[in-house]
Parts: sequence; structure tokens; C-alpha cells
Amino acid sequence: MSQSPGTISRWQGAGLMATTLLGTGVFILPQMTIAIADTGAIFAWALLTLAIIPITLVFARLASHFPHAAGPAYFVEKAFGNIAGRCIGLSFLLLIPMGSAAAILITFKFLYVLVPLAGIQELLAQLAMIAFLLIINIKGIQVSAKLQFFLTVSILAIVVALLVLAGFKSEPQKLSVILERAEFDTVLSAAGVAFWSFLGVEAMTHLANDFRNPKKDLVPAMMIGTILVGLIYVACTYLLIITPFESTLAMVDVFDQLLGGYGAQVIGILGAASGLAVVNVYSAGISRLIWSFSKEQVLPKYFDQLNEHQVPVRALVANLLTMALAITFTYFSGQELEQLISWTNGVFVVIYSATMFAAAKLLSKKYLPLIVCSLTFCLAVAISLGSSMTYAFIILLVLIPSLLWQRSHLAQQNPTPTPTVNNKN
Repeated sequence: MSQSPGTISRWQGAGLMATTLLGTGVFILPQMTIAIADTGAIFAWALLTLAIIPITLVFARLASHFPHAAGPAYFVEKAFGNIAGRCIGLSFLLLIPMGSAAAILITFKFLYVLVPLAGIQELLAQLAMIAFLLIINIKGIQVSAKLQFFLTVSILAIVVALLVLAGFKSEPQKLSVILERAEFDTVLSAAGVAFWSFLGVEAMTHLANDFRNPKKDLVPAMMIGTILVGLIYVACTYLLIITPFESTLAMVDVFDQLLGGYGAQVIGILGAASGLAVVNVYSAGISRLIWSFSKEQVLPKYFDQLNEHQVPVRALVANLLTMALAITFTYFSGQELEQLISWTNGVFVVIYSATMFAAAKLLSKKYLPLIVCSLTFCLAVAISLGSSMTYAFIILLVLIPSLLWQRSHLAQQNPTPTPTVNNKN
């Protein structure tokens, strides 16, 4: 089935990229990293931003040269065969339970400052958010792309305003003072948690065909979004370092001190909207991956349908139902947010590493230095995550033999006919 031309422009794509990366963590992850590394958190964010740039560029080049709904799974398959590609794609699908639960838990930290919810009310509100995502995705990702661009501009404006006012109302700290207070043995641990903020680079590759001109617009859109987000995270971390806070949501205190109030309303609304934005992009990307695997007969043919807006509705519904089940399970099991983030990050380390190896084979040699830098960074994150990489390894141990068995089973059902030899003697 052919797909109609995409509708996302370069700047809309940059907005999608930025809100995907800002996502659930824009006003809360800096606080979490400061709890881990104190003032060293600002260096964790700076190093992380520099390290993610080559990864983003490689992903963008792959997607612009090989646009496909399967994203990293397609790149890995093209480089190393269908077993490797399907393993990466299914690993991404198996992130839904961990990743969606973590994203929604973070989102509700912002919603809670607006409307305190407790018990079953919180769960019902989370499930209502899933229903809302279904509604806005039915007509395609370009609908939310326009809204998310304005959301990015709003977040940027708030952060710039807070920085300017902090220069007048707070005592700026010199870099040398921050450096003296930093404990660098915790910087890597903080970066391991902060890595969550840049999960979304690969999600944009699933949407390459939704761009008007992927070859022209995808690379600048992804790079603009990534660099902008890195600067915003560094700025937010700096604000929290120089401004005392007591709230469980520190950016609310910072906003109130510098702008005189309404921090709960402004930060709560922007934080909740950003959380919805990132889950929205992942919903679109994962749904397209399910649709792609359905066409390749990896998943049931039931999902091989697009509506008039070129949206794989059945795949979208299945994806959101899985999210709803994961959220319900998380609520009743009481999983900790930090652990969910670390497990999710571990699987992404595997996906990013496999994509970089694929890039080494698919792209020209001039990209090799970027690929080496990217793989070094992935190794560093894996080390920082430690035992939290276990979930990723379990997924691989289950998927690889299962996919090998599937290939063997299909080969037995459809044996290749032996060619007839015409003996003229």
C-alpha cells in the first residue's frame, strides 16, 4: 500500500523533536540529577548534550537516506539481516510497559500540582490521557506537530525569562565555584538517569515519511531540536543550582521566587503538556513500527491497515491498550520511577548501539568518527546503568532464539523447491 506525501515541515519537525526530548523530563529531570550529583549535574547535562549530537546526526542521516516506518529496526535489518532487525524492532515494542509507565508517572507529577489526585482517581486520569492520545492520533501526527511547535516555543520563552530574572534577583555563581563543589564520581551516574531526556532521537526516524522532504528537512530538524533541548536542560539545572528550593517539584519554587507566583499553574500545565507530547510521538512511532512488522508478516496481518489519514489505527489501538495495561499494573505493583527509567534506558542503549553498528555499514566512511564517538558514549551509559541493563539482556535472550525458531519453522512450512536438472545424456 502506498503512502501519501508527508506534511511535516522542517520547523514543525524541529518542534516535534524538541518536545519529544523535553517531554516528560524538562522540569523534573534536572532536579533528579542534582539529587544524584549536586552541582556536578550541570556537567552531566553538558557532557550528555555534546555526546548526543553525533548520535542524532547519525540517526538523521540514516533516516534521510533510508526513510522507513520501522526506523532503527529497518536500518539494522538492512545492514545485518532480518533476524537482527526484527530483534531491535521487537525490543523497541517491549519498551512499552516500562517506558510508558515511567513517562506517565512523570507527567502526573506536574498534574498533581494543578489538581491533587490520589488513589484510583490518579489511575483513572492516566487512562483518560491514553484515550486522549487515541483521539489526537486518528488524523495523523501532523495535527499535533503544529501544536507541539508552539509548546516548544513556550517552554523556551519561560526558561529564558527565568534565566534573565535570575541574573538580577539571584547571585550568579561562577563556573569555578560550581566546579569546586562538584563530585565527579557521581556525574556519570547522573548522566545515566539524564539519558532518559534524549530518548526520542530514534522515534523521529519512524516518522521520516511524514516529512514533506525527508532528505532536505529531517537532518536540520533533528539537529535543531537536539541542540535546543540540551541548552534548555543545562539552563534549568543552572537555575536550580543558584536558586534555593524546598518543593518536591523544584521548578515551581524557582518560578514563584523569580516571577512572583503562579508557578504551579504555569509549570504544571507546561510539564503535563510536554509529557503528553512525548507519549504522543512514541505512540505514533510505535504504531507505525507495528504496522511495518505486520506487512512483513512478523506480526499478525490484522495490523496491516491504514485509514484515510494514513494512520495505522489497529496498531495504534493495540499500542495504547498495552500502555493502559502497563499503567494499571504499575499502579497496583508500586514500581519506583527511577527503576523504570533505568530499565528503559538500558534497552535504548542496546537499540542505539545496534543502530550505530548498522550506520558503520550503511553510511560513507566520513561518518565513522561520529559512529565511534556514539558507541563510546553508549558504552559509558551502559556502565553507569550497571545492573539495570539486566532487563535489556533478558529481552535479547528471549527474542534471539524465538526469532531463529520462527525462521526455521517458516522454512519447514515453505521449503524451497529443488531445481530440476535436465540431463540430456
